[in-house]
Order: sequence, then C-alpha cells, then structure tokens
Amino acid sequence: MPILSRLVRQFNSLLLNMSWMGLTVLVSVHFFSSWFLLWLAGEQALVAPDLFWYFYMVTSTTVGYGDYSPVTAMGRAVVSFWLMTGGITLFAAVIGKVTQFLIELWRKRMRGRGDYAYLSDHVVILGWHDDRTPYMVEQILGDKRRDQKEIVLCSTRKMENPLLDQTHFVQGESLTGADLLQRAGIKTASRIIIYGDSDEQTLAIGLAVSAAKTAAHIVAHFDSDEMAVLLKSHCAQAECTASISLELIVRSAQDPGSSRIQTQLLSTLSGPTQYCLQVPDSFTGCRYGTLFYVLKEQHEATAFGVAETRTGDDLELNPAKESLVLAGQYIYFMSPERIRAEEVDWQALGQAASGVT
Repeated sequence: MPILSRLVRQFNSLLLNMSWMGLTVLVSVHFFSSWFLLWLAGEQALVAPDLFWYFYMVTSTTVGYGDYSPVTAMGRAVVSFWLMTGGITLFAAVIGKVTQFLIELWRKRMRGRGDYAYLSDHVVILGWHDDRTPYMVEQILGDKRRDQKEIVLCSTRKMENPLLDQTHFVQGESLTGADLLQRAGIKTASRIIIYGDSDEQTLAIGLAVSAAKTAAHIVAHFDSDEMAVLLKSHCAQAECTASISLELIVRSAQDPGSSRIQTQLLSTLSGPTQYCLQVPDSFTGCRYGTLFYVLKEQHEATAFGVAETRTGDDLELNPAKESLVLAGQYIYFMSPERIRAEEVDWQALGQAASGVT
C-alpha cells in the first residue's frame, strides 16, 4: 500500500507538472480511446457523436445523472475500469492545473510582475514611501466624485502589493526602467505622480517619463526649487511641486490659522476643498464676475483663480470681475464636492454674457 500510494502521488505530480499541450493530448487520447472501446463493446447508443461527449463529461466529473449507462458487460467494464478511473484522474489534473495557474497569476500580480499596459486613462504613482504614499492614495480615493480611474503603484522594493484593495502594483529594478514604465502603462495614463526617494531620483524618473512621449499630466515633487525648475525646463507638461513648509510657518506666524486653511484646501477627506474644471470648447465666453456668481448661487462653490494651461503656470488668482473667461481655460474653485464641467449651465452663462466682446 505505501508503494501504491507513493506511485499515485508521483503520477499526480507528473500530471500537474505536465505542459498544457501534453495534458490536452492525454485527455484527447483518453476521450477517443474510451469511445473506441465502447464501440467495440457494442454500446451503439453511447457512442453516438451527439451523445458521447455528454456521457464522457458526466462520467468523468462523477456527476452521474443516470440518464445514460452501458447495457453490455464489456461496456460496464470499460466504463468502470477505463473511462471513469481515467476520466476522474484527468479531470482532477485539469482542475489542479487551472488552480495552479490562477494562484501563480495572483502571486505574480501581488509581487508586482503584472502588466497593466492594457489600462487607459489611469493614474500612475512612481515611488513608495511607507507613510506618505498610503495617505496620497487615500486622498485620491477621498474625492468621491472623481472619475473612477484605476491606480497603478510602482516601486523598486521587493514586496507584495501594500495597498491590495486600492491599487495595482508594479515592481522593478529601477523606476526609470523601460520595462517597469511599459508595464505601468504610462503611455496611456492620464495622470502620473512622481515622488522619488530623493530629488535626483525624482528628476531622473521625470526625464525618463518625458522621453516615453506620454500625453499624461505629470506631477513631480521636489524638496529643492532648483531641481523643479530643471525638470520643468526639459518637460513643459510637468507640474513641479516643492516643499512649502517654511512659507507655512511664516504665514501662520503672521496670520494665525493659515496652516489650517492650507490643509483644508488640499484635503479631500473632510469639508470643502479645492478643485478645478476645464471650460468646454463650445463656450462663447463670459465675465469672471458672472461665473463667480453662478458657481456660488447654483453650486455653493467659490471661484478663486483662472489658468490658460493645464499645469497652471500662468494661474491668475482673484481675477478682476470684468476679465473674460473663455473656452479651454481652467477654473479653480473651492467646493464641498467636485463639480464636473457638464454640471455647469454654460449656455445660460453665455446668454448672460451676450454683450461681451
């Protein structure tokens, strides 16, 4: 018995390690040999082309409905000692093979070896920080009215996905590597956030992303203004942020409570916060004062700035009420929740501003 048990285990292991092609050939051989043996046994009803595949599957999976069965002694022997035993073994091997494949696929994705180049209009985060990155993802997901974009997190650390229920995960030797960037799908992403372990790494990643010719909006964080300017000079589409902690300290000292205002404006987790929307291309234009009034009256939102470009390099805060708001511009506002461009009555705004030249 121990020898038989060992042989069975070795046989099962052989089936599990067999290639899909080999297993397919083995199942095919068993299928057609079972049909041939039943044909030799005179089981004319069972070997009918439109019935045998059904009988084979029902018997091999041990379902056994009993609606069809062999009627000859030899047919019963073939089913008992060949079709059923072999079918059950092969069915178990196929199930085991599929399960093994799914587990390996899950482990591959957990360890960051997956490929998400098929995604589009998603968010890519390049860089992992134990405390800051989870908070960053929390802030992204805290905007409940945002477009539900997938998030792909990229890191060089050899770890499993640290935010399993919130992000996809890509791991590689370098955040500037072509393989990692390709698997993260940066060419089809709509937003790319770069936050390296150092300004030098952030700059290198920014240049690599720029070289990949992505149309995504790029945001990179630096501690040094000089590094931010350097990336901006090579990648015009990048929006570079630098630490403003010193400015906040001075502002809070001069105007108490300023740090709380900044926190509130930036956080999506509680209370009104800052958003932006782009004016539709079909809009004919209106005065800033008219837009300010309509947003407050209809959406409880407060407009405070206008920019021509997506990066906001030409942002004008608190424009004059007579200044024009035109198609394609970006409107910055504070609101309890995000307002989408299609939710603003642009037609009514245009009619109210019909006298604008």
